[in-house]
Amino acid sequence: MAAGATGVVDEPPPQHVEPHAHAVRHPRRRGAEHKYLIAFAVVLAAIMQVIDSSIVNVALPDMMGNLGANLDEIAWVSTGYILASVIIIPLTGWLGDMLGRKRYFVGSIILFTMSSVFCGAAHSLGALVLWRIIQGLGGGALMTVSQAVLFESFPPEEAGTAMALFGLGVMVGPTIGPTLGGFLVDNYGWPWIFYINVPVGITAAAMIAAYVHDPVDQRKPPVIDYQGIALLAVSVGAIQYVLEHGQREDWFDSRFITTLTVIGAVGGIALVWRELTAEHPVIDFRVLKHRQMWVGTLLGVVMGVGLYAMSFTLPVFLQNDLHMTAEQTGFVLLPGAIATAVSMAVVGRLTNKFDPRILITIGALIFALAAWKLSLITGLSGKEDFFWPLIFRGTGLGLMFVPLTTITLAELSPKELPQGAGLYNFFRQLGGSFGIAAIATLVARYTTQFRAILGEHLVSSDPMTLSRVEMLTRGMMSKGADMMTARAQALRLLDAQLFGQASVIAYSHIYVLAALAILLLIPLLLLVRTTKNAAGGSHAVME
Repeated sequence: MAAGATGVVDEPPPQHVEPHAHAVRHPRRRGAEHKYLIAFAVVLAAIMQVIDSSIVNVALPDMMGNLGANLDEIAWVSTGYILASVIIIPLTGWLGDMLGRKRYFVGSIILFTMSSVFCGAAHSLGALVLWRIIQGLGGGALMTVSQAVLFESFPPEEAGTAMALFGLGVMVGPTIGPTLGGFLVDNYGWPWIFYINVPVGITAAAMIAAYVHDPVDQRKPPVIDYQGIALLAVSVGAIQYVLEHGQREDWFDSRFITTLTVIGAVGGIALVWRELTAEHPVIDFRVLKHRQMWVGTLLGVVMGVGLYAMSFTLPVFLQNDLHMTAEQTGFVLLPGAIATAVSMAVVGRLTNKFDPRILITIGALIFALAAWKLSLITGLSGKEDFFWPLIFRGTGLGLMFVPLTTITLAELSPKELPQGAGLYNFFRQLGGSFGIAAIATLVARYTTQFRAILGEHLVSSDPMTLSRVEMLTRGMMSKGADMMTARAQALRLLDAQLFGQASVIAYSHIYVLAALAILLLIPLLLLVRTTKNAAGGSHAVME
């Protein structure tokens, strides 16, 4: 097909297309002329945001020492960013209309990049947290707007390819983050985890300014929904704080957490009511009237719970229980990232040829297999024991992510697309936050429970226990400790080993739960009514 004067690919006139009652009544999307350059630019922006989210955790111990902060204080470096970005995500569609999507996109990248510089230059905890919040305001737009721009830049029959390209950045980024972070912190210092964003941000902003254009049907909202913005900030901020800090503050035993939960719930209900009744809402929940949109969003929440359960716990398990460094952890996770990249590249071309439900089902089964194999890992496992489980996880992830995103956004018109992408990413992120909060609580409770069970077998009258204590005591005495000190050290070491074994069993149970959560996708797929070509082609069959 030849490129027209408008800079988009001309499409041939429709020939013998069978009409059906449920056909989507909006003009067929056409691909942008520079779609692969656009893809490179927006994926670069998305991967910068995703890597930054994971890379910071590696540097927190060094930040604590350098800035003189304790664990609760330094946690705000991550919490402040997350709170700001989660509040911004559902606003990205409205902000794009208000400011102009191209201007807003480029401005967000510049804001993210500039605040990265100030984060690296911060000499106090307060300054670092402030700039991390500002960075979150810029970063919240990067993934969502990238997804909308990419989906719109490719024609419907190539929507799977577009989402595969997007998924490469979103899913591979968290794996690269710990490895890159460990290298930078060990060799150059923690400020460089922020400075590394500068060349990437400049490149992405320049390319997007050159090749991305505003949608032709973009309209500036006539009024600003201040009430909606306020309700969003209060409700989402409260809920996200509860999910981030609930486990640390013992959940509802804390009056503060209980109060925030009530505020979040009441504020969330008020937000939905306000936005559904407002003439010009800041969040257009009406896009959920499309069946594919609300079903896909529900599936995204479930996938977020299962995915984040594994993504959150695995690096912690590798570093805390198997005593790997951040860099070693990154290399263990790398084969899975490569498998995700390959899987997404392949499935991007298959989405248009196979029923998306079949691809998602196969992906869920493979992902569940990976989680089950990880549940068999012990405290004596080595790096090679993680290779195939992570290959399976990466493959399953690619098979699920691409078709699920494609069918979720398939029925949306160009005008609805930014709002739909924002809501889909927001609820997927919220599902992930719920998953992490639940998993963190379960890990702590399982560890305590199994520690108590294992401890029942360690009694002073047990010959094996006595023999173990004696052996450890002699080992401590051989290093110069006296009898009393050596015995106390031996008992502490035995207790630490007991805790470690209980922790391994706890993680084993968590991976079984992750498998069950992902398998929930399969019966929920019965709600999906597109059986082929979810990208909007003529083969969409509605049940």
